[in-house]
Formats: sequence, C-alpha cells, structure tokens
Amino acid sequence: MSFQLKRSRLFEQVANVLEQRIRDRELVAGAELPSERQLMAEFGVGRTAIREALFHLQQAGLVDLRAGSRARVTAPNAEVVMTSLSGSAKYLLSDDDGIHHFQDARALFETGLARDAARNATPKDIRQLSNALDANYKSIGDIRRFEDSDVAFHYAIATIPKNPIYVVMHRAIIDWLVDQRRVTLSYPGQNRVAFDAHVAIFEAIKAHDPELADARMRSHLDQVAKLYWKARRAAR
Repeated sequence: MSFQLKRSRLFEQVANVLEQRIRDRELVAGAELPSERQLMAEFGVGRTAIREALFHLQQAGLVDLRAGSRARVTAPNAEVVMTSLSGSAKYLLSDDDGIHHFQDARALFETGLARDAARNATPKDIRQLSNALDANYKSIGDIRRFEDSDVAFHYAIATIPKNPIYVVMHRAIIDWLVDQRRVTLSYPGQNRVAFDAHVAIFEAIKAHDPELADARMRSHLDQVAKLYWKARRAAR
C-alpha cells in the first residue's frame, strides 16, 4: 500500500499518519517502526522527510530514536509533554510580561491545589505536609537548604490530589520560575516571611478549610511576586 502525498510539508503528513496508527494501537508502546527504507517506499518520499517525521514524533513523546536501531514507539506521559513545552516557556519568561503571566498562572494553579488539599487531605497527607514544614523551619538562614525545603513544601501540597499530571505541572512551573525563587529567598528576612506563610497555609489545610487555604496561598504568592519585582527594580 502506498500514499499519494502533497508536496508541501511532507514530513508532517507522514508524521500524522504514523501518529494516527499509534493512537489506533496499530503500533503499540515498545513496537518498532518499519525501517527508514520501508517508510520511504510506503510513503513515496525521501529519507529527509522520513527523518523529519520521526524527529517530530520524538518531540511529541511518541517515539524513541536511537542511533543504530529502528525508531520504537513509546508511551507518552505528562512529564514528556511538559518537557516539550520547556523551550517555549523559557522564551516567554525572557520578558517582563511573560514573567507576569507565569506568576498569574502559578497563583491560579497553586490556589487550586491548596483548595483541593484542604478538602481531601488524609491524616497521612497532613503528617507528610507537617514534616515538610518542619524541614522548612530548620533550614531558615541557609539559602540553599531553604530553597529546597520551600520547593518540597509546595510539592507536598501538589501530591495530595494523587494526580500525576498535577505533580508534573507543579514541577515544571517551579523550574520555570527558578529565578523568582532565588531572588526572593535571598532577600533579607524573606525566609521567615515565607515560612510563616507556609504555617498559615498548613493550618488551613489541616482545618479542611478550602476558602482559607485558597486565600492564604494567594496571599503568599502575591507577596512573593511583589517582592520579586521590588528586587528587580532595585537591581536595575
């Protein structure tokens, strides 16, 4: 069977056909794709178009390409999807408007996580969040340790819904806003301010009060964002 393809952007058309086969489970995770020569014959295109199509599928997290072997179908996951967005995210973060947009997106996402955690946290979740809070307290004054424990506290909240997509999205946003975290946590007194905010958030989650958890998380992130811009203006 052969395909008659338009001359424009041949690789996209090849990629679309192969992607549909993967979606239809004609090609399952772990299966090898036909060789480049076989694909060239099937689609009636050159080697360049086939390689570009396979690279496109690799970027989408659908195939694994390794030198010396055939392309192999992979099972896409949330981490692959978020990683594929990393380049675009860093481009958006290269100007002030982009940073503002990501700060807003983080606030919307993390207030939602705090609200969900307050509704659904189990006694085990509360203990784990308490342990993260304790580690956060013990690291006050040590910038590197406090940064790690700050991330760990927010991460503990993200794990409470038991949704792996939330966890991956949280990790990606935290990574993309790394400059904000480092600038603000280095500001005199901010370790203590951040820890006190974490205590307030923890207490709201422990009390199973979604509205209060939402408000306290928003207040915390708003304070961090305002401090970041204050520090940026002072540095200019």
